[in-house]
Order: sequence, then C-alpha cells, then structure tokens
Amino acid sequence: MRNGRNHTREEAFLPPSRGRAGEAVIVRAPTEDRNPDTHDIDRLPTLEILRRINAEDATVPAAVGEALTELAQAVEMGVAALEGGAAIHYFGAGTSGRIAAQDAAELPPTYGVPPEWVVAHHAGGAASLAQAVEGIEDDWGTGRADAADVAPGSLVVGLTASGRTPYVGGALETARERSASTVLISANPRAPLAAGVDVHVGMDTGAEVIAGSTRMKAGTAQKLALNAFSTAVMVRMGRTYSNLMVGVDAGNGKLRGRVVTILSQATGLDEDACARSLSESGGDTRVALISLLAGVGPAAAVGALAGARGRVREALADLGVPGQV
Repeated sequence: MRNGRNHTREEAFLPPSRGRAGEAVIVRAPTEDRNPDTHDIDRLPTLEILRRINAEDATVPAAVGEALTELAQAVEMGVAALEGGAAIHYFGAGTSGRIAAQDAAELPPTYGVPPEWVVAHHAGGAASLAQAVEGIEDDWGTGRADAADVAPGSLVVGLTASGRTPYVGGALETARERSASTVLISANPRAPLAAGVDVHVGMDTGAEVIAGSTRMKAGTAQKLALNAFSTAVMVRMGRTYSNLMVGVDAGNGKLRGRVVTILSQATGLDEDACARSLSESGGDTRVALISLLAGVGPAAAVGALAGARGRVREALADLGVPGQV
C-alpha cells in the first residue's frame, strides 16, 4: 500500500534538520486557487451568496467518493491496529485538528469504547482548540515530539487540507520511525506529504468559495471522510448490531431509556422485558442483547462476548442463533 510515486524536491516537504520547523518549496495547494464562480461574491445579495456557497458545498461528497478505495484501506489499517492492541492517532492543526478532536471525543459515548482507542493530537494542544495559535502548525519538531509515544503497530492519521503542514509531517515521520502505519487525509491530490505515507486519501475539493479558506469545502470533506472512517472502524470492530449502537452503556436515566429502545428495536420484544434484561446484565447493552436473542443468562452472554472479541454477531453465532453470518 506504500505510495510508490517518485517525488522531486519541488514536490517533497522535508525538514531541514531534526527538531526544527520544516521548510518547503512553495507549491500552491488547489484550495488556494481563486474560484472563478465566486469572483463577484462581494457584490451579490445575501441569498445569492448563500446559493453560491451551497452549490460549492454540493460538490464535496463526490470528491470524497472518489477517494473511498484509499479510505477503505485506511479503515482496514485502523482495525488491524486496534485488534493488535495498539491505537489510532489523529494529528492535525487548525480546522483539521479541531475536526479530528471532535471525532475522537464522540466515539467513547457513541460506541462505548475506551478513549485510548482513538486519540487526537492538535498542534498547540488543548488551548489551540478554542483559539488559534499562529505559527504552531509550522513546527515540524513539535509534530515529532507529539508523536514520540506512539506505540509500534498503531495507525497514525495526519489531517491537513494542503497536504504539506509541517506539524503533521513531523508526526508522520516519527510514526514511521516507530513502526506505525501512516495515512494522510488531505484536500490536495498532489500533497507533498503523500510520498512518505502508506495511504493517501486525497480528495480533490478544488478552489474554495473564499480562496484559501479551508474551513469550508476542504474542512467539510475532512469531516465526511473522518466520520466515515471512524464509523466504519467501529462497525468492523463489532460496536454495532445491524445499524444500532450497542456499545452504549446505561450509565444514567436518559441513557437507560435509549438503551431499552435499542434493545426493543433489535429484538422486537416489549420494553419491560428489555428493561429487565438490561438490569440483570448490569447495564451492559451487548450482554443484554445477547441474553435476549440467544435465550441465555448474563454469565453465558458475557462468556460468548469475550470469546467473540466483543462482537455481538459472532457471539450469537457461537451460541447457535441462526442468521448471524
């Protein structure tokens, strides 16, 4: 899967020395071009401004769709990392880093996974999530330092609209040195950093409505790609049953009601029966679901789930419930 394309010095983005900010031959990213359809945007009435923006936004899903083969490779690498006991790490700056932080933060409550499974690293740390810190993304050495604890076998995903952000480049460089798999997600099919990663998810979103404002189409594309990536990883890791979230644990009254609804939808049983099973299962949605569908007690469900690496369908198949393969 290594990107085997040869890059010249003009296409490469290399650090001049270890621990210092990266330098680049300036190669303009497509997002920095002027969009011919919005040259007159500052002369338009409000509704027409919004129509132009909306028309450009409508092109983004197709750009993501063109990169699904590479995104699927990234998903398989993420599953392999988690199954091997390692983690998935996101590295980004600015809009890309904030999207990554949001994605990682939402996975534990949505799928009931440990926060250590997917970890986001943002240039400048937590403070820069709320307020931009100028220049921090240009530090190759900081990216290297932030990736210093990445374990071998992990997957490191670098996110950068231009495909040349030094902070991301430094993190990817250290990840390779530490025997981690590497993915670059960018809005630049000719991203300079693509030469050094296993998979490049390069989405051609083109010129922005406002030249260089990558919080717009490029950011939307990264949001779509990362949502799809992490959701597919969670599905492949067995954190859903059908299209239902079964990793959610009933930790409070609101969640308990939600879980009872999920169990009722999955089994077709009334909510009273589902609530009793959930209580007997200690609030564990997957244990309750297996108990209900297989007609076994919580202890047997726990054992089957452990033997199936946490995957509900595999556990049900092992218990002889038909239609699970």
